[in-house]
Amino acid sequence: MFLLRWLQAFWRRLKAVAGTGAPLCDTCRYDYGDACSRPERPNARVCSDYRER
Repeated sequence: MFLLRWLQAFWRRLKAVAGTGAPLCDTCRYDYGDACSRPERPNARVCSDYRER
């Protein structure tokens, strides 16, 4: 389970560096109301607080 999550996070970071893929905020657990106060929102490509829904 840990390895799978690590690989998913690694893949998201690779896509973010390459500039491809949708913003993380679209699929983040904290994408509602005032739950996230990051300045990159709603177009973050890399986020240390990202949690998949």
